[in-house]
Amino acid sequence: MTALTVTTYGVDADAVVEGLVGEKVASRIAAKDATLWGPDAEAEASIRLGWTDLHETSRPLLAEIEALSAELRAEGLDRIVLAGMGGSSLAPEVITRTAGVELTVLDTTDPGSVARALADRLDRTVIVVSSKSGSTVETDSQRRVFAAAFEAAGIDSASRIVAVTDPGSGLAELAEAGGYRRVFLADPNVGGRYSALTAFGLVPSGLAGADIAALLDEAAAAAERLAGDVTDNPALRLGAALAGGKGNGRDKVAIADAGSGIVGFADWAEQLIAESTGKLGTGVLPVASGSVDDPEVAHPAADVLPAVVGEPAQPPAKGVVVTGELGAQFLLWEYATAVAGKLLGINPFDQPDVESAKKAARGLLDATPEPEAPAFTDGVVEVRGSAGLLDGVTTLSGAVDALLGRLAPDGYLAVMAYLDREGDDAGLAAVRVPLERRTERPVTFGWGPRFLHSTGQYHKGGPAQGVYLQVTGAPADDLAIPDRPFTFGQLIAAQAAGDAQVLADHDRPVLRLHLTDRKAGIETLRDVLR
Repeated sequence: MTALTVTTYGVDADAVVEGLVGEKVASRIAAKDATLWGPDAEAEASIRLGWTDLHETSRPLLAEIEALSAELRAEGLDRIVLAGMGGSSLAPEVITRTAGVELTVLDTTDPGSVARALADRLDRTVIVVSSKSGSTVETDSQRRVFAAAFEAAGIDSASRIVAVTDPGSGLAELAEAGGYRRVFLADPNVGGRYSALTAFGLVPSGLAGADIAALLDEAAAAAERLAGDVTDNPALRLGAALAGGKGNGRDKVAIADAGSGIVGFADWAEQLIAESTGKLGTGVLPVASGSVDDPEVAHPAADVLPAVVGEPAQPPAKGVVVTGELGAQFLLWEYATAVAGKLLGINPFDQPDVESAKKAARGLLDATPEPEAPAFTDGVVEVRGSAGLLDGVTTLSGAVDALLGRLAPDGYLAVMAYLDREGDDAGLAAVRVPLERRTERPVTFGWGPRFLHSTGQYHKGGPAQGVYLQVTGAPADDLAIPDRPFTFGQLIAAQAAGDAQVLADHDRPVLRLHLTDRKAGIETLRDVLR
């Protein structure tokens, strides 16, 4: 077992930690004290602190999940697909990748991605439909298309659908009325991004074959320490490090792995931190780094805190090093993020700006407007931009230069790709590090619409420091959504356009690049952006 430790280098957090100990912050979180984040946050916090004891309250799920898993295996059903977004998909993805078991995570509306998931071993497939509200448009669309595919193949769709949702949600009612294979009702007093150890994290992971009992054991082993009002509480030290830059301009954290054995942890932590802290013009920008050699970790700017998960060969001159098993890390970072919220003076449990992009996308779908004409087209790339960005610009490289020219000394660049993250488009993610070297500023990379349930909140609610590069692409083949007046291609296009519209409404500079030929366009972009 790897011990749970948080070690800071070149970061003076001692005084802040002592203050947190004096206020008994850790024990008050463990006791579900909703007053900790101020009167404005109290109502929300009072129904969002169930995550603190999930290592105990989730235990009854284990036998239920194992019984269902045995049933499915006995019927030859060994492929699990997860339809979920944000908190419903990121934790299961980390859990199963770390465990080395197969889980198909479907958290996209890209028609190519959805079609590929449908075409793979449908006869052996069970889909877990996960949504707290039960009304998430992406998840509902995925459920519809899988149900129709099962029926078309002569398979009773209800027998292949497992639902995970909150009590009383539309999905809970639908599952009961439709006779779904199983319905797991999650703790409603846990927000989506804190739900790793609820049914949302455990059901798909357990059905896929991960050892979920071990996760709860790891969290349980750390819980007492994380709840202690002592200066060596790792959650207080990590929370102070994350938020400690409020007075000195350090408001970004680059999360990288150094041989921890945990796969994809930064993507989970990115959502937790961005959506919890990015609001009211403040927040901590998380950068999901690939390795400790990436520029933002190896040579961080003054406003960036490197956070290394695992034990690096050489400790950083400045930063924080975190070790521990996955279950303990989930609980640690949740505590630390709640602590950071208190230090930043915000409510870490709401997400006031997430709905804006969803609303804009719904409006575009309802209106079915003609696409906005591009400012110009350069080869296979249609170029559009927010007001004033492209004045006098006539080339793709000039458009990129114009966007990067808006990057402030304390700014960041967000690349937002509404494409297929696991297919032929995946290589676009390789532009992140070259862009960091080019700009000498932090660069985030998000796959849409997945990031809308993660860093999308920070983009709109956090500090007005970002410039935004959106990439969309014409699908080779579109895919209908049963009993809906729009296709997956139309849905993802509306989500991208809605997101860009809301960013522009917030006076954020946005460059929109649409690839009329994805393969050629990605090759072009990789050349231009480097």
